Amino acid sequence: MTELATTPASADATASEHSMQQAINAALRTLLAEDPATLVFGEDVGRLGGVFRVTDGLQAEFGDQRVFDTPLAESGIVGLAVGLAMNGWRPVPELQFDGFAYPAVDQIVNQVARMHYRSRGAAPMPITLRLPSFGGIQAPEHHGESLEALFAHVPGLKVCSPSDPADAYRLLLQSVRADDPVVYLEPKARYWNRSPGALTEPDLPIGASRVVREGRHATLVAWGAMVHHCLRVAEFAAEDGVELEVLDLRWLKPIDTAGLTASVRRTGRVVVVHEAPLTAGLGGEIAALVQEHAFRDLRAPVQRVTGFDVPYPAGPLEPQYLPNADRVLLAVQRTLEF
Repeated sequence: MTELATTPASADATASEHSMQQAINAALRTLLAEDPATLVFGEDVGRLGGVFRVTDGLQAEFGDQRVFDTPLAESGIVGLAVGLAMNGWRPVPELQFDGFAYPAVDQIVNQVARMHYRSRGAAPMPITLRLPSFGGIQAPEHHGESLEALFAHVPGLKVCSPSDPADAYRLLLQSVRADDPVVYLEPKARYWNRSPGALTEPDLPIGASRVVREGRHATLVAWGAMVHHCLRVAEFAAEDGVELEVLDLRWLKPIDTAGLTASVRRTGRVVVVHEAPLTAGLGGEIAALVQEHAFRDLRAPVQRVTGFDVPYPAGPLEPQYLPNADRVLLAVQRTLEF
């Protein structure tokens, strides 16, 4: 496997600034230390420390019985996690890239998501599937996908995606400590971006969104790396006197309907931004929730700015696919015309 990253991932949780890579590493270290039943495994996560160095140093600290490499067989990795969970372990498997998850969909949908239900509660599935996700690094084919709608559609799974290092730490603690299976989507384009803030215990319940920028003219709803893009768009719009609120959804299953509708009531307009293709993407689900719960507060139809209905492109074509500031600003302009 080509070594894509060399920056050490370890981080002091009390430091004033971290990268997301460091924050996830610190969360895994905390979780491994607090519960001897927690296991971390996947392709190259042990001796190498992961292709993005997210698990760097963990095998040396906790041993190769708790942090270990697996064969290149995604269905086997997830199947192993199911068996371990049924026997009292708390597995945290990594699938090296989002596009590699497809061979494991059978195990994720038919076993991870259903086993607790199928066993009438006798077999909980405390599995957190770490999945480096989305685009932004212009990687080869199958190394950039946006699979949140696929997993959010499956009953029995929780799905989340952090947008900054501090929240990556908190969300991973919540995910691994939960007794339900969680698909934890890591925006790999944000692994090396640093931001201030100590790594602290979760301050919001599972399923809660958060407003990362207040506004009054329209709400931008996003998750993962798109939150960062929406914050940039809000800065551009502010130069013209347009105050955009940015809502980081954080949890994509369950969706924070109360937080979403509260933001709509403040602004009256909504633009949803995500990397996945338009058709059957989560933007449609969010638009339906807004219509059901805040229809009287809407001043304009919900707008969606998404990827296109084509296979996720590789390499230099990726920037033409991803939502950019111009497309988001155009959607804001359209919603303000009503």
